[in-house]
Amino acid sequence: MACPGHCLSYEGCNFLRQRLVLATLSGRSVKIRRIRARDESPGIRDFEASFIRLMDKITNGSRIEINETGTTLYYQPGLLSGGSLEHDCNPQRAIGYYLESLLCLAPFMKHPLKIVLRGVTNDQTDPSVDTLKATAIPLLKKFGIDGEHFDLKIIRRGMPPGGGGEVVFSCPVRRCLRPIHFTDPGKIKRIRGVAYSVRVSPQIANRIVDSARSILNKFIPDIYIYTDHLKGDNSGKSPGFGLSLVAETTEGSFLSAELASNPQGQGTAVLPEDLGKNCAKLLLEEIYRGGCVDSVNQILVLLFMTLGQQDVSKVLLGPLSPYTIEFLRHLRSFFQIMFKIETKSYEEEMKGGEKVLMTCVGTGFFNLSKTVK
Repeated sequence: MACPGHCLSYEGCNFLRQRLVLATLSGRSVKIRRIRARDESPGIRDFEASFIRLMDKITNGSRIEINETGTTLYYQPGLLSGGSLEHDCNPQRAIGYYLESLLCLAPFMKHPLKIVLRGVTNDQTDPSVDTLKATAIPLLKKFGIDGEHFDLKIIRRGMPPGGGGEVVFSCPVRRCLRPIHFTDPGKIKRIRGVAYSVRVSPQIANRIVDSARSILNKFIPDIYIYTDHLKGDNSGKSPGFGLSLVAETTEGSFLSAELASNPQGQGTAVLPEDLGKNCAKLLLEEIYRGGCVDSVNQILVLLFMTLGQQDVSKVLLGPLSPYTIEFLRHLRSFFQIMFKIETKSYEEEMKGGEKVLMTCVGTGFFNLSKTVK
């Protein structure tokens, strides 16, 4: 496996998606060594192999080399092609694991992306499709990514371990992104949510709603939580239930929290009442953390600020997650861009956590694949 001079080299299995996504956008090759080299079963896992296959599908001319033990990966990115695609996601990780990266790449395809993803729609590890639909899509619209074919639909729900869910994601392409100034989170004006249940009693969703409202009603009166009970083929292969909550502010900011039940046969059974209350508390904690973008979408907003026009972009975030901090390091490696970081403490006026004001000048990234009309 040759690694030319402009190739970036990393070690370990952490942040694999970040590295492959940024390599694809920057056009730089990447070589990752010692992937779980000391594990009993070394090398890339099935869900990572599924993600690499997805990257191969959405690009044209990518060169991917993996050694026999799976501990070394060489990735030379091709051009983002897009079009109508289908992909069966590995059920070890939810569709959100794959969708997070697609949201980063979809606006820069040659053809508008329309992809059918099959697998687990809601689990305890990755952002659910409900949360990404409610928070990430409005965020993309702020950067000028919008159109009639911009949608994320849940056709079937699938819970772990069996999966069986199906999602359709379609996104228009853009030549360039506009800079943003998103520094005022505003006040919470309403809370919306989805309580879903598959292959269990429909009453479970109602119990989740009642318990979540018992806490949230003390905070704000404008609350509406939908119940989504799917039957038959649309309910996937495994039983389960959960709740996804989103708080919307007066300035168009969306903060989210979610919880799902334990997979069938794993861990102790979770009561719907406990799940509803815990999820409501998680949402209040996210509101306390504050910022204009919730912790799930910190990476998305920082990436699009980097890829924006050569102008100043600003965003106010809550405390940065460790995953976001590592992403900032990767942005410096792939795009030679650094953010100005100012900590702002609003404890006196907002009684919230410490906020971080992120400022950068965009790299002026252009989608050269986009066909000119």
